[in-house]
Amino acid sequence: MNTIETALKIHSLIDGDSESALFDAELLLCHVLGCNRTYLRTWPEKQLSSDQQTQYSSLINLRREGQPVAYLLGRRDFWTLELFVSPATLIPRPDTEILIEHALELTLPSDASVLDLGTGTGAIALSLASERSNWQVTACDAFSAVVELAQKNAEHNRLERVDIVCSSWFEMFENDRFHLIVSNPPYIDPQDPHLTQGDLRYEPVSALVAQEQGMADIRHIVQASVKHLYVDGWLMIEHGYDQGGLVRNCFEQCGFEQIKTICDFGNNERVTMGQMK
Repeated sequence: MNTIETALKIHSLIDGDSESALFDAELLLCHVLGCNRTYLRTWPEKQLSSDQQTQYSSLINLRREGQPVAYLLGRRDFWTLELFVSPATLIPRPDTEILIEHALELTLPSDASVLDLGTGTGAIALSLASERSNWQVTACDAFSAVVELAQKNAEHNRLERVDIVCSSWFEMFENDRFHLIVSNPPYIDPQDPHLTQGDLRYEPVSALVAQEQGMADIRHIVQASVKHLYVDGWLMIEHGYDQGGLVRNCFEQCGFEQIKTICDFGNNERVTMGQMK
């Protein structure tokens, strides 16, 4: 394993000869060498030092055990941003970008006030702020360590104007109203077998699981949003692939209009939105 070419051949230790395993190995080797994937292809004969070989082997073994690549690298690209991640937060996923795309299509005031509930890494709030410089974006999370990470991501992406605070849902916003409220809350049933598979095994349970078959936090947010939205304001929530009907029903019961559910890249119902009249 003394060259780039031979190092990448051990990707089969991760998960056979799948393309994803090779991609993971390339990302890990790039991390060790401080280079991009183009460099790996351009200089396959490049020699690795003994320290680099040791570090790379350690990362490969951790990935083989199931550790998410994002946690091993300490970062994840999302939207147009580079976000730091840690085991204290969910790993941002491409499907969440669906919410951002449709939020940006809404007709809102040029200086709209936006609240991101349960911000995690800050992925949604920071992405929206990066596209709408005049929006007044606030983000919150219930855990101080998570808030610190989101603030670090704001600084890293030069989006310090986003206000990130420690709050359990609307706790710190009792008298505030917003033009747009967004959230990717916990929505997995505690009994869901997916919790024992893949990356979910390593992500924080508090950010994944909700009671009432995964609907408890979603119901709370929808119900509480009624008094925190301006007239014509919008609520957008990411949810499980099989929860679309339940979430739409919750929106309807709380008086929302223009309710619709958007599918993700796998054609699964993923984001439901509605307007308060």
